[in-house]
Amino acid sequence: MNFQESTLKIAVTGATGFIGRHVLAELAPHNIKIIAVVRPGQKDLPVLINGEWVTIDICYPPTNVYEAMGTPDVLIHLAWHGLPNYLSLHHFETELPLQYTFLKQMVLQGLKTFVVAGTCFEYGMQSGQLIEEMVTKPNNPYGFAKDILRRQLEYLKKDRPFSLAWARLFYTYGAGQAESSLFSQLKSAVERGDKVFNMSGGEQLRDYLPVAEIAKHLVSFALSGEDIGVVNTCSGIPISVRKLVENWIEKYDWEINLNLDYYPYPDYEPMAFWGDRRKLDRIMVTK
Repeated sequence: MNFQESTLKIAVTGATGFIGRHVLAELAPHNIKIIAVVRPGQKDLPVLINGEWVTIDICYPPTNVYEAMGTPDVLIHLAWHGLPNYLSLHHFETELPLQYTFLKQMVLQGLKTFVVAGTCFEYGMQSGQLIEEMVTKPNNPYGFAKDILRRQLEYLKKDRPFSLAWARLFYTYGAGQAESSLFSQLKSAVERGDKVFNMSGGEQLRDYLPVAEIAKHLVSFALSGEDIGVVNTCSGIPISVRKLVENWIEKYDWEINLNLDYYPYPDYEPMAFWGDRRKLDRIMVTK
């Protein structure tokens, strides 16, 4: 099912976040209405030429939340509190039930199409190339909570059918990223004039995709209206963290030396993993 853009309304939660801002930019050229959802208290919001900002606390939404959101045709759901602390119990003790309650309300009140941000952490400590058909084995609270939310939505679909694209996001980087991210920390170190940048050994293999590409794929899923299911949203190309950092230094002509082995490797992710993007490529070819 492909929507007629001239009558299409797409809502985006987490619209002021790192990925959300890029999704809004990707949506802007389309002849649609954008409904950008923000939490209460947000100020100095930019003007949306083809849309509007709507203030809703999705943790405690109004009883008529779907109507209050403007009855969108599609929801790109990016909002999730508690990041980047992947190990916090908040993710499944607090965030998970609130997220499911909100999404279920949207379904029961009429929403038919979702694009939801998942995470590669759903795969857990499995190494190598990761394919969507693998049994998920999350080993940190964030990955566990996301995986359970996906399962809950799949059960809900059987009772109240809707289209779901579960975008299993791998690593991303780009303008506007959180200060705690690798890219932002490196950029800040350069701007401070630091001579060295402390990091791990950098030999771990990861799958990185620029945030603009992530946004492009999410918007493509939304515009299609298809029941895509789980899809790895990734580059499909493994790269060592050290090589990635060296590429950034070369690309931006930064002068800084790497202090390798300063930090230990994270114990909640394997040393080498990347996404299989064959399903993503098939979807994009048909667009």
